Amino acid sequence: MDGDMVDPPEKPDQEPAVPGGEITDLDDVIDDVAERASEIDDVTDSIGRPSAAIDDFDAIVGEIDYSDIDVPALLAEREEYKGIAQRVQADFDNYRKRSAAQSLAEADRASGRLAEALLPVLDAAEAAFVRHPDEVGPLLNQMLVELKKHGLEVLDLENKPFDPEFAEAVAHEPGDGGEPVVAEVLRSGYTWKGKVLRAAMVKTKD
Repeated sequence: MDGDMVDPPEKPDQEPAVPGGEITDLDDVIDDVAERASEIDDVTDSIGRPSAAIDDFDAIVGEIDYSDIDVPALLAEREEYKGIAQRVQADFDNYRKRSAAQSLAEADRASGRLAEALLPVLDAAEAAFVRHPDEVGPLLNQMLVELKKHGLEVLDLENKPFDPEFAEAVAHEPGDGGEPVVAEVLRSGYTWKGKVLRAAMVKTKD
C-alpha cells in the first residue's frame, strides 16, 4: 500500500427532499409543487365568489310575491305593538315611582316613631332646664339642634292665635276679649318633617 494513491470513496447522490420528508426525483418535486399551487388557486377562487347557498337564497327571495302583503295592516299592527310597549313602560315607571315614594314614606314613619319615642326625654330635659338652666341648657340645645337636622321642629306658639291643629288648650284665663291666643306653653309641641308629631299643651286667654 506504500506509495499507492487511493481514490476517495464516491458519495451517493442525494435527491432534494419534499415537504413530506421523502427523497424523490426532481420531476416528482416539480409535479408536487404544481399540484399544491393548483389546490391553492382553487381555494382562492372559492373564497372570491358567492357560495351556492347564497345564490339559492337570492333566487328564493327573488321569487317571493310581495303583492299579497297588506302593508297598511302591517303598519297598524306595528303601531299597536308599539303602543302596548309604551303603556308597559309607563306602567313600570309609575310602579317604580310609587315604590320609591312608599319606601321614603315608610322610612319617614320609622324615623318619626323614633323621634316620638325621644319626646319623654325632651320633656324631662325641659323640666330640668327650668330648675337648672345653666347646667341643662347646653345639653338641651344640643339635642334640639341635632334632632332638627333630621326634621324635628319645636312649635313656637306663645302669644300667637290659638290653633287646635297645633295645640291643645288645657287651661284658660280671661283676657280683654277677642280671639283666643296662647298665653303660655305648658308642654312643648313638635312637628316632624312638616307634620305634627305632638300637639302642644297650652293655656289660652281671650
